[in-house]
Amino acid sequence: MNYLDKIESPADIKNLSEIELEALAQEIREVLIDTVSKNGGHLASNLGVVELSIALHCVFDSPKDQIIWDVGHQVYTHKLLTGRYKDFSTIRQEGGLSGFSCPRESAHDIFYSGHSSTSISAALGVATAKDLAGDKHTTIAVIGDGALTGGLAYEALNNAGRSGKRLIVILNDNEMSISKNVGSVARYLAVLRSKPGYFRMKARTEKAINKIPFIGKSLSAQIFKLKTRLKNAIYKSTFFENLGFRYMGPIDGHNIAQLSEALEGAKMVNAPVLLHINTIKGKGYDFAEKAPSEFHGISKFNINTGEPLMTGANFSAEFGKFLCEVAAKDKRICAITAAMSLGTGLEDFRKTYPTRFFDVGIAEEHAITFASGLSRGGMIPIFAVYSSFLQRGFDQLVHDGALQGLHMILAIDRAGFVGEDGVSHQGIFDTAFLNGIPNITVYAPATYKGLKHAFIQSIYHEDGLVAVRYPRGSENALPPETEEEFTPFDVYGNQDAEQLIVTYGRIFAHAVSACDTFNAQGVSTAVLKLNRIIPMDLEAVKTALSAKRIFFFEEGIRAGGIGERFGDLLLENGFKGQYTLTAVPDEFVIHASVASQMKRYRLDAEGMLEVISEKNDG
Repeated sequence: MNYLDKIESPADIKNLSEIELEALAQEIREVLIDTVSKNGGHLASNLGVVELSIALHCVFDSPKDQIIWDVGHQVYTHKLLTGRYKDFSTIRQEGGLSGFSCPRESAHDIFYSGHSSTSISAALGVATAKDLAGDKHTTIAVIGDGALTGGLAYEALNNAGRSGKRLIVILNDNEMSISKNVGSVARYLAVLRSKPGYFRMKARTEKAINKIPFIGKSLSAQIFKLKTRLKNAIYKSTFFENLGFRYMGPIDGHNIAQLSEALEGAKMVNAPVLLHINTIKGKGYDFAEKAPSEFHGISKFNINTGEPLMTGANFSAEFGKFLCEVAAKDKRICAITAAMSLGTGLEDFRKTYPTRFFDVGIAEEHAITFASGLSRGGMIPIFAVYSSFLQRGFDQLVHDGALQGLHMILAIDRAGFVGEDGVSHQGIFDTAFLNGIPNITVYAPATYKGLKHAFIQSIYHEDGLVAVRYPRGSENALPPETEEEFTPFDVYGNQDAEQLIVTYGRIFAHAVSACDTFNAQGVSTAVLKLNRIIPMDLEAVKTALSAKRIFFFEEGIRAGGIGERFGDLLLENGFKGQYTLTAVPDEFVIHASVASQMKRYRLDAEGMLEVISEKNDG
C-alpha cells in the first residue's frame, strides 16, 4: 500500500496503526534512497531519523507545536509528512524543494537552517514567546550529538535549563559520543520513565506528600535527593539535569511506539526536558550504515553499488594531496578541520599524519583560536573550512588571527557558488568580510597549479593571517597557450588593449573565453587576473589604467567585495574611463546548479559577452 500518496498533512498519520506506521517508515526509506541517488543530498542523516520524524508528527500538532531541526539537512521525512511528497522529486533542483528546512516552503518549517548548533537557542526563543503570549503548545528542538560539539549549543543549554519554559530538546545520538548507560536495569528504567503514566503517577505522589502536615515539603525534598543519587548511580548521566533539564532516555530511536510514549511523557512536563535517543545513521541502506560519513552529503550514486556517479580531480582533493606532500618535508605543518575531513580533502592527511591532524568538531570559532595557539608554539597550522562555515568565526579571525600577527593559514573551500546546497552554503561572503580585516593576505587561484603556488606562498613567503580560497569541484579548462605567472596578477592578451576584463578565481576561464571572442571580432580585449586579491597590488591597478573600458566580474557579493575595492583604487589613481562591476547583488543565492547560478548572475562567458556588449552599445 502506498501511504505517502495519501498524506497531505501530519494529521493523516495520527490514526495509523503501529504496523501501518512501520510500513510507512519502510516506504519513506525507499523514497529517500531513490531520490537522493538521482538528485544528491544528505542521505545517512535522513535515514537515521525516519521513525523519530513519524513519532513527532504522531504526538504533536505541527505547526501549532513547533519543531526546530538543527542544521536542517535531516528534514526529508519531515517534508514528506507535511504535504510535500508530490514535489519531493524536485528536492535540491532549481525551482524545487530546498534540501534544508525552509519557511518559504511550508508553515511546518520554522527556521531556515543550514548551519549547526542553533536549534536550542532558536527553540528557547520560540518557547519564551509562546509563554509570553499564553500559548500552551510545545516547542521541540532536534539536535544531533555532532552538533553538540558546537559552543552555541552549550550556551543555549545553559540558558534553557533554568528557564522553566515548555521546551523539549531531543538529542539524536547516532555515534555513541555520550557515555553509554550501564546494563539492562538502566535500559528498562529509561523506557519505564518515559511512559505518560509515570509522569501522572509522579505528579500525584508529589502532590500527596507535599500535603502531609509539618514534614511534607521536607520529606519530598529528601525523597528527591535519594532518587537523584540512585538515578545517578544507574545512569551516570547527570550533566543535563545539572543544567536544569528533566533527562529522559536513552530511548531506541527506531522504535516508533517507544518514541511516541516518550514524547507523550515529555509533553506532560511543564519544564525543559531533554530526551536522549539512540539511532543508527544510514539506517536501512547497507552502504550508508557501513560508511555514514561518505553518505552524509553525497552526489548522485548507483543504488545497487553505492558508488558515486561522478568522480575525478577537484580542488579539495588537490589541496589534500599537496598538504600531504609538504607535511612530509616539514614537521611543523598541522591540519585542522571542523568535522569536515572528508569534505575538505584531509582524509589522507588524517591517516598519514595522525599526530598533526586535529578534528575539533563543529567548532569553527575554537578552530581559529586553537590555530593561533599552535602558531604561537612554533607550528604552521592550516585550517581547512568551507567558506560559509568560516562566517561563524569572524571575531576570532579579527582578534585571535590578524590582531595577534601570528602565522596561520585558512584553506577556504567551497568559495563562490556551491550549487544545490542553497542559500546557507553559498561561499560568496568571505571576500567581503575578509576585505575589512587589517594585516591579512588572501589568494584566489584559478587552477590546480595556482592552488599549489598559492599555498607555497602562504606557508613560506607570507607572515600573519593568510587565506587561500578555492571553489567546489574541478578546475575550468583554459586554452593551451594560457600561461600563469603566479605573480600577484597575470595579464592574458595585449596589455595595451582598450577593453580590459578583470577577475579572479575560477571564472578566469570564462573571462578568457569572452576575451577571445571579442578579439576574434576585432575588439581589442585583455584579461587581468588577480592571483592575490588582498591586499590589492597597486601595480595591477596601474596596469589597468591604460584601458578605456574596464569590466570587473566577481563570483562573490558586490557590497564590500574586491570589485568595489578595485574601483576605488582606480579612481584614487586618476582613472577617467568607464568602469563596470558585475557581482552578486544584495540578495541570497538560491539552490540551482553552479552553471545556472553563473548564468543568472552573468558570470559565465556568455554573460560577460552580454554585459560588455550592452555597455559598448550604450
